[in-house]
Amino acid sequence: MQPYEERLTAPRSWWVIAVMAGVAMALILLPLGTLPMLGGLIGGSALSAMAVSSYGSARIRVVGGALVAGDAKIPVTALGVPEVLDAEEARAWRTHKADTRAFMLLRGYVPTAVRIEVTDPADPTPYVYLSTRYPERLAAAVEAVRA
Repeated sequence: MQPYEERLTAPRSWWVIAVMAGVAMALILLPLGTLPMLGGLIGGSALSAMAVSSYGSARIRVVGGALVAGDAKIPVTALGVPEVLDAEEARAWRTHKADTRAFMLLRGYVPTAVRIEVTDPADPTPYVYLSTRYPERLAAAVEAVRA
C-alpha cells in the first residue's frame, strides 16, 4: 500500500488558455479558408493541451522505501527530517534562499511545499524541494517510511 501519492495537475484555467490558443491559431489561419482554420483550431488546441498535460503530469510518491518525485528516486534513508513550508516560506525557498545544487520539483501554481535535507555525504544535493498541495501528509508519509 502506498502511503502517499500526488499528481501536480495544472489549474483548470490553463486548460481554458490551451483552448484559446487553438482559437487564436484558427483565427490566424482564417484567411486561408475553412479547412485550414479548422486544422488550426484542432492542431493548436491539441498541441497546447499536450503541453499543459505534460507540465501537469509531475507526480510525487512515497513507495517502497523511496521518495519518487518526477524522474528522481531517492531512498528515504538518504533524507533528513522533512520541513513543511507554508506559502510565504515556500516562496522564499524558491527565490532568494534557493541553492542551485538543490533538486526542485516546483510548480508555481502550488503555493505550499516540503523541503527535505539530503543526508547522504556522497550526494552534492543539499536538499529536495517539492511543491505539494498536502505538505503535512507528505512529511508524515516520509517520516512513516523512515521509522
